[in-house]
Amino acid sequence: MFDQDLARIRTHRNNIHRYRRLLKTRLSDLERRFIERRLSEEQAAVEALVSETFPVAFTLPKGPPATSSAEASP
Repeated sequence: MFDQDLARIRTHRNNIHRYRRLLKTRLSDLERRFIERRLSEEQAAVEALVSETFPVAFTLPKGPPATSSAEASP
């Protein structure tokens, strides 16, 4: 199942890249709106799939690391 989820994430990511490349070309207003809508749908789908596949998020602490009292003493 995990391999299938990774393949789906990769497919969504590839679609997102393709839509972004298309948006850099000359498009009619109708085409541009369609691609922007599809891009938004793909981004939402990949975000949902990633949060479902990898439910735990790790964040780095902000600011300098705390020093222990042993390190602070000369």
